[in-house]
Formats: sequence, structure tokens, C-alpha cells
Amino acid sequence: MDSLITAAAQALAKGDPLGALNRVALRDDAPALALRGIAMAQLGDFARAKVLLRRAGRAFGPREAVARARCTVAEAEVALAARDLGWAPGRLDEAASVLETHDDRANAAHARLLDIRRLLLIGWLDHAGERLADLDPVQLPAPLRAVHGLAKAGIALRRMEARAARVALEGARDAAGRAGIPALIAEVEAARHLLDEPAARLIAGGVECPVLLDEVENLQASEALIVDACRHAVRERDKSVSLATRPVLFALLRTLAEAWPQAAPRDVLIISAFGSRFTDESHRARLRVEIGRLRAALRPLARISATERGFAIAPRVAAGVVVLARPVEEKHATVLALMADGEAWSSSALALALGSSQRSVQRALDALAEAGKIQSFGQARARRWVMPPMPGFATSLLLPLSWPDG
Repeated sequence: MDSLITAAAQALAKGDPLGALNRVALRDDAPALALRGIAMAQLGDFARAKVLLRRAGRAFGPREAVARARCTVAEAEVALAARDLGWAPGRLDEAASVLETHDDRANAAHARLLDIRRLLLIGWLDHAGERLADLDPVQLPAPLRAVHGLAKAGIALRRMEARAARVALEGARDAAGRAGIPALIAEVEAARHLLDEPAARLIAGGVECPVLLDEVENLQASEALIVDACRHAVRERDKSVSLATRPVLFALLRTLAEAWPQAAPRDVLIISAFGSRFTDESHRARLRVEIGRLRAALRPLARISATERGFAIAPRVAAGVVVLARPVEEKHATVLALMADGEAWSSSALALALGSSQRSVQRALDALAEAGKIQSFGQARARRWVMPPMPGFATSLLLPLSWPDG
């Protein structure tokens, strides 16, 4: 490898893409194409970066398996930065295996971390955690140790484990400082800042207050019956019941919990569950049916009894009932939470991350754009949606979670 290629690679490792381009901008050999692609990615021109990296991958000969694998890893990193979540992880696994075979452990670990970060974005926390456990951060260079810490903190944040997230971010902060890469340092600081912002609202006894993630973690260890409006579930210590696929039952449950220890009036329950402000006997009959279904679903955790005014909930063991609500009651809050990272998202990537249809996501994007909360650029398949970071609260409890992960 010649001196210009070496100098360009060192500049990229330090986060200096312009310095790298000064050295290889006019060269079209395979190593220079690869470095130019990485530099363009660092400058935010992902479309050009993809073209250059693919040209580099083709330019490397069949005997240069390591170089081709590195190009594949770089392509995957660009795809992740561009929020192109549909790229085939099998190619990345192949590249990581080639790199491990040729003893390029740093780039192999980088490939594994890219796959983990993709799994984290689409909410597959168990898979991400298992793969992260296979990587020993002590063996990684400082930049990858920082990325490892960010991934570990991301998993902890999504699982509402604030203390574990703080420990992981402290390690990531130290590693990013040693690496001396400004963009990486900024990413770690942004993640640390989330822990000091309200993550949810706690509603108990008719009183509402914002709570940090640390307080949410403490609440999970308390004796309270928690109606979790962030995950659409109800839990008590080691018992939980998910109502994520039963929105009418969850609406009834939340209304009952917010009214506790008093009873919730029947007309209020009908409005919250069915959206009807005019009640007749058919609504009351439907309410009795849905309350019966809710009573059966909650049997391990709580009782629901009829009163003169309406219905009341009473925990079987817990000392009280609280509601953990989203920091923002927004119809499309999960879409906004994903876009709060400031990156440009495509509708297909949002649909994949949310586990929803692309048409539903497109309707949500159109509604948010009409309200002036997001904006788009580009046309057809190149269209991307962006928004500024959501100020004043953390988005960790709004992000989608794969239900098999708990």
C-alpha cells in the first residue's frame, strides 16, 4: 500500500474525510475508490458513497477477499447511516467470516456491531443482546469499544434499565475520548443526555408528573400494579399481561387505572374505548362484554367490579395502581420517536422498524408533514423524511419493541 493510501486511511480513522479526499480524490484504483467512498459517507453523501464502494468491491480481484469483505462492511455501514434497513444481513455475516478467517478481527467485530445496531433499530433486543455478548470489548480498539458501549446502552435503555445504561455509556465515553473522533464523542454525549430527560409521565391518584428513566426502573421494582401505556401492557413485579393487540381492552384498563381508587363512570369508559359521546343500551351492552373480556385477561393481577356509577379496578396483591404514560400523547409518536435521531428515513425503513405496512407508515408521514412536524426531500424511491430532534424528553420508551423479546 502506497503512502498516500496509508495517509488517507489514517485521516479517515481520525474522522477527517476532507484530509483523506485531498490525498485520493483524483485516483480510480480500488483502494482509493474504497477510501473515497468512506470519505463521502462521513460527509453525508450516502448515495455517492454507495456507488464508490460498489465500484471498489468490483475493482478488487477475486484473490483480494479481505479487501472485498471490507468494502461489503463499509457498504453496510453506509446503509445503516442512511437508514436502509432492508440490506441483507447474510452478506455482512459472510464478510465477517472472511475477515475472521484472515485474522482481521477489528473489522470482523465492526461487521458484527453493525448487525447488532440494525437489530436494535428494528427492536430485536434479544437477538442483539445475544450477539453483543459474543464480543469482548477488551479486545476491541477504542472506536469499536465506544460503539460496543453505545449498543449495550441502547439495549438497556429499551429495557428500561437506567443503571446499566449509565455504566455502558460511561465506558463508551471513555473509549470515545481515547479514540478522539468528534462525531463519536458527540453521539455518546447525546445518548448520555437522554438519561437526564423525562422518559414518561406517571399518573397516580389523579396526579401527573414527569419521570426519568431511573425512576421508571425503580417503579418496576415497587409494589405497584403498573399500567404501561408505553408498551400497552400491565405488570406487577414478575407477572405481566400484554394487551398490545387488544386496543379496546387497554383503553378501558387505562381509564380504570387513572380513576383508581375511585370507580370510572360508564359514559367515560364508553368514550375512551369506543369513541362515542352518545350512549345507548347497545353501547352499555358492548361495554359489559368488553369489561368481561378485560376481567378474564387481568384475573392473575386484578379484579374489576361493577359499582353504581361504573366499574372499579382493585389489585389482588399490589399496594396501588399507577399509569406509566408516554411523554407525548401523539397519534404517531412511535414514528416521531424513530425520526428524533435527526437521520433521514425512508418510508420502507420506518415500516420495517415499526413492523407495520408501508402504506400505514406513509399515511402517518403525510399527516405529520401536513401538521408541519416533519419534512421530506427527494422523489419516488429516493424520498427521505427528516425532523429535528424532539426537545425536552427522551424517546427510549416510545421506540418499537419486538414482543417476543419481552
